[in-house]
Amino acid sequence: MKNNKPKYMLIIDAAVDVIAENGYHASQVSKIAKRAGVADGTIYLYFKNKEDILVSVFEEKMGQFIEQIATATNERENASDKLLTLIEMHFGQLAANHHLAIVTQLELRQSNLELRQQINRILKPYLVVIDGILKEGIKEKLFRKDINVPLLRQMIFGTLDETVTNWVMNEDKYDLIGLAPTVHELITQGISAK
Repeated sequence: MKNNKPKYMLIIDAAVDVIAENGYHASQVSKIAKRAGVADGTIYLYFKNKEDILVSVFEEKMGQFIEQIATATNERENASDKLLTLIEMHFGQLAANHHLAIVTQLELRQSNLELRQQINRILKPYLVVIDGILKEGIKEKLFRKDINVPLLRQMIFGTLDETVTNWVMNEDKYDLIGLAPTVHELITQGISAK
């Protein structure tokens, strides 16, 4: 598998930096190769083109993130705690890597339909985790039984996504992770069964 190769990860990490610094459209494959310390031709052993690099960056980073979220939320006792953990981790991962935050929040927002469909496919397992937490909360009678799970999932993801985008646009001028308890409280107050 290509992602087990050290050069693949070097290219992925280099792409995050180059795309964050230059923007997707101004990031030539040669710049990514130079940052990764590989020949231009080496890139094409792993990726079809620049768009494939961008999708692979998201797939690689999101895949790792989903695994971490699943592990951490499974260690929590109830759905409310799981949701708080998910929010903290969502904010934490992006706060810890400013370049990755720029790429995910700004550069992945391309108008290309095929690219958007690939991003949505990669994002789906994350949305399934959110659905699972909501369904568990309903079953535990922590969350209202009449909530529309797909709609609420969109609202939660949209809230997290927009909060991070705003943080990136404001050049990290405030504590993103510190917002997690407030975001959690606002969401859970609206869906609380009590």
